[in-house]
Amino acid sequence: MTASPHLTYDPESLAPDAMALLPRLADADPVVRRIALLELADLEDPDLVPVLVGTLQHDTSTDVRREAATVLAAWESDEVVEALCAALLDAGDEVRSAAAQSLSELKDPACGPVLAKWASHVEPFVQTSVLRALRELRYAGAFDAASAALAHEQPSVRLEAVGVLGWLKDERALASLASLATTDADGNVRRAAVGAIGFATPDHAPTVRALLAALGDSAWQVREEAATTLGKLRASGSRAALVAALEDAYWQVRLRAARSLGRLGDVEAGAALAALLSHSISNLRKEAALALGELRDPQTLAALRAAQDDRDPDVRKAVRIAVQQIESQPA
Repeated sequence: MTASPHLTYDPESLAPDAMALLPRLADADPVVRRIALLELADLEDPDLVPVLVGTLQHDTSTDVRREAATVLAAWESDEVVEALCAALLDAGDEVRSAAAQSLSELKDPACGPVLAKWASHVEPFVQTSVLRALRELRYAGAFDAASAALAHEQPSVRLEAVGVLGWLKDERALASLASLATTDADGNVRRAAVGAIGFATPDHAPTVRALLAALGDSAWQVREEAATTLGKLRASGSRAALVAALEDAYWQVRLRAARSLGRLGDVEAGAALAALLSHSISNLRKEAALALGELRDPQTLAALRAAQDDRDPDVRKAVRIAVQQIESQPA
């Protein structure tokens, strides 16, 4: 029995144990071929990469090709990245998924240029998978491809493009991301865009306006993300909108609004936060107490002391911390 003709290798470059396994890759039984592939991968011999790539490209078994796509994640050469990108077009769903997963595990930024060539591929699954891999690499050269993908008709592609730009933190993307945060038809994309613009400066007016608008989004997940991002930015002028968000129909939004009000440090929010100390949801009472501690406003001490016997131990702990923060301030 001889090795399959699609497998290219230099016999003189391979160790005897590798040479002994190669004929099994031509076995009629795909189970035998798959096990041989795994044993070859265990040898961790870079000279075997062409064999593994050839198996991914040409083996007739979906299971074997899937395994080849998986084991190739251990190598990050241009040849491997190109083969994995091509495998995103494989006829087998499992092969495509395995190739996408392997690409997402790449760590060497040197793989970026090969990936970027595939980032504008016409097939949405290819674009989605490649953009996700580029995001994980933090590859700066992905900016143009990701920016162009923001206009793609498929939400999955736009979502990954937002992810790339959010990680790159390039100010050139802020205007496009802010627009998506309030206008995209897909709630998941809007939410991702709201989170992605969190690298802006607190005084970047277009970003702050977009976040304030997103507090009124129809999807509560977007409103929650907007409340969170406003707190991260410590955006001036957002106190009134966040106080209003304390009345949101979803407690998750109210919680994030309370947390962000604490980060803002605006004592004008003290009364609204103190009112939450009697809320029926313990997580909200706890978050309100912690936020009041960050405000360090002595005028809220009475409300905090009234909550010291809260029935929830976590709330009581948060109240104690807040009281200590306020009382420890210099006179």
